[in-house]
Amino acid sequence: MKRTLSAVVALGAGLLLAGLAGAPAGAATAGAAAPDNRSVTTYEPSTENIANPERGFYHSTETHYRADGSGYTPFKLDTLRKWREQEHITQVLRVFYLEKFAGTDQIDPAYLDLLRADFATARAAGLKVIVRFAYAQPKDDFPYLPPYGDAPRERVLKHISQLAPVLRANTDVIATVQAGFIGLWGEGYYTDYFAADPSNPGVLTSRDWANRRAVFSALLRALPKTRTIDVRTMQMKQKTLDRPSGTEGALTAEEAFSGSPASRIGHHNDCFLASADDFGTFLSDPITLDQEYLAQETQFVPIGGETCGVDAPRSEWDSAKAEMTRYHYSYLNTDYNHSVLDSWGDNIEEARQRLGYRFRLTEGEFTNAVRPGHSFDVDLTLHNDGWASPYNPRSVELILAGEHKSYTVNVPSDPRRWAAGTDAEISAKVCANVPPGQYRLMLNLPDPESRLHSQQAMPGGTASYNSAYAIQLANNGVWQPETGYNDLGQTLVVGPHEASTSSCGGALHPQPTKR
Repeated sequence: MKRTLSAVVALGAGLLLAGLAGAPAGAATAGAAAPDNRSVTTYEPSTENIANPERGFYHSTETHYRADGSGYTPFKLDTLRKWREQEHITQVLRVFYLEKFAGTDQIDPAYLDLLRADFATARAAGLKVIVRFAYAQPKDDFPYLPPYGDAPRERVLKHISQLAPVLRANTDVIATVQAGFIGLWGEGYYTDYFAADPSNPGVLTSRDWANRRAVFSALLRALPKTRTIDVRTMQMKQKTLDRPSGTEGALTAEEAFSGSPASRIGHHNDCFLASADDFGTFLSDPITLDQEYLAQETQFVPIGGETCGVDAPRSEWDSAKAEMTRYHYSYLNTDYNHSVLDSWGDNIEEARQRLGYRFRLTEGEFTNAVRPGHSFDVDLTLHNDGWASPYNPRSVELILAGEHKSYTVNVPSDPRRWAAGTDAEISAKVCANVPPGQYRLMLNLPDPESRLHSQQAMPGGTASYNSAYAIQLANNGVWQPETGYNDLGQTLVVGPHEASTSSCGGALHPQPTKR
């Protein structure tokens, strides 16, 4: 097993836990003892469709706010919980239609309260929201004719400013934000104000692009740097950043996750597989430039969307799988287009498993016993069987679960870099500044947002657990649903204290007890 040990990592604060010391059935197989007081464990893969956050199929929802204040349909908690529990769906697209505000600068405070309530409901259900704002849907059947009903640039910017506090306060349950606002459905094409000639919206002037750039930039500023926006075509990002298509203009590994505009603009394709260019999604000449651009980009930013029409054989499974692999798809609409999705037959199960990331342990190498105040090693190999990696920040923690107390080690590794189809190495040298005893080793991949972290302090000095937003590894028997931890199938023995000149030091701090 590859060994890339980091510097000694001090144990974090102590935390009282209960019921974690038992080994899960079928979780791991211990191999022969390795040299130097070490052992090797191999792990059994799972074929389960896992409800992991920020990935997979989504349900599409929309709500309205018309001139008289009618049309808003709040999220229903029971419905969201049913989707999660019965379908393993962990995210929903929410299109917020702002019909009333297309003609006024001021958003009603009551409307902002409705948004807050929807985010709170999603949080209670254990889901995240893919957000989009729009002003208009078509009034008539195709061909669509102006006026379309969207809002001018300055009004859009004022609305984004008023929405920003709500978005920032609920960032924890926002997966990503589709750029929206411009044109029918918020998809940026049929628009009254962002094309010089609304009856010919495919022709855009430099002023039109400047207006669009202002909207995208305002939306980026409205969100914290940990969140992305997704644009409808690659050209929208290229024009916003003044970068060419092809790999020359695409986001690089060095730029990724830096907080720059380039690192925070992803993509959504709402006519996936519908034609050779996905109805104008791929606009470069030759088309291969945009294809190469997207394949490079989406290693580091999200892409999702929906299918919108049958175009056999391109919309059939073999082609769909190849493109979701190449473009690192993280999310896809389960509600549309059913003719396309149904054509995939039983292969839909593979899509359910592989959209986004899918991490599984393959091997672990561990120190078996250590004296208090001395260091021990943990080396893990995981494989990503998914088509993408996580696109939002994600913490990595090693948990030492003792009979009476447990301790947390923060491991400096970034799951956003655990690329699709590759192995990831997690290595830590940890200072065992804990009392003598036996400690079960766990891996925790929690959401770093405080309200969603798998372990939370509660009033009165207690603690609660939120496993809905932690990552479950694709291995049989490792998942601990009560806490959101993954049991590594290894017990570390911390022996009696002995005098030594090579201790690694460290201090413990009490944490809340388990509720």
